[in-house]
Amino acid sequence: MSRLGDLIRTERIRQKMTPKQVARKCGVSESYLMAVEAGTRIIGDDQARRILKTIGLRQQNEAEFTLDDIAATVDLAQVQPALAAKAAALKPKVKEAEKVASSEEKEQGVAGSIWLDALQSVMKRVPVMNAVMQPVRYRLVPVENGRIEGANPDKVFYYLAPDDSMRGFRIHRGDTVLTVPAQSPVDGAVMLINYHEHRYLRKIKVLGDRQVLLQSYDREYEQETAEISEIGFISRCVQVTFDL
Repeated sequence: MSRLGDLIRTERIRQKMTPKQVARKCGVSESYLMAVEAGTRIIGDDQARRILKTIGLRQQNEAEFTLDDIAATVDLAQVQPALAAKAAALKPKVKEAEKVASSEEKEQGVAGSIWLDALQSVMKRVPVMNAVMQPVRYRLVPVENGRIEGANPDKVFYYLAPDDSMRGFRIHRGDTVLTVPAQSPVDGAVMLINYHEHRYLRKIKVLGDRQVLLQSYDREYEQETAEISEIGFISRCVQVTFDL
């Protein structure tokens, strides 16, 4: 069991909360939470903070997790023994490497870390892109079988919602939306698109071979019929996260 998994389980039991109750409040499945507690599932630091806050550990929630804490959210010896051995061998060299790192590497934080390099097959540093597609920060995301949500990890990114035009679809300004590549319309999906020289998040309804309905919902529901040929489909949204 990982240190974080053990902490979550111990505090959950102390608070007399079931896995189902915690999972529901955190917006994850019960099986996901149980895997985190058992140390067999990688979890991002933002999700870890959300779970800790849900079960009442506000002091730990406010403290920044170290890279070791993030790595410890999974028992590498159970998940990938060879990776665990490599990481353990490299760990003592991290401090020495950080001393000689360039200023650029230091600004990037964990990007140049040898420890993270050892974990790169199970975690990926995914950029959070703003409205002009410039990275504003990064999140550590689990990689499963070499993929993130079924997509090439290098093609996946978070998009920072710039406004409340999609809040009726539970995406508010400042939320981060995990997206995977999609160059054609996906019926019923929320997608990131280029339309009339602007970038939008819109829910898509396919009307045929040539047209789609672009749906938004701020204070009122709005829709616009558009020609598929006029739209640049960038990616499909698969997950939304928010800061508590």
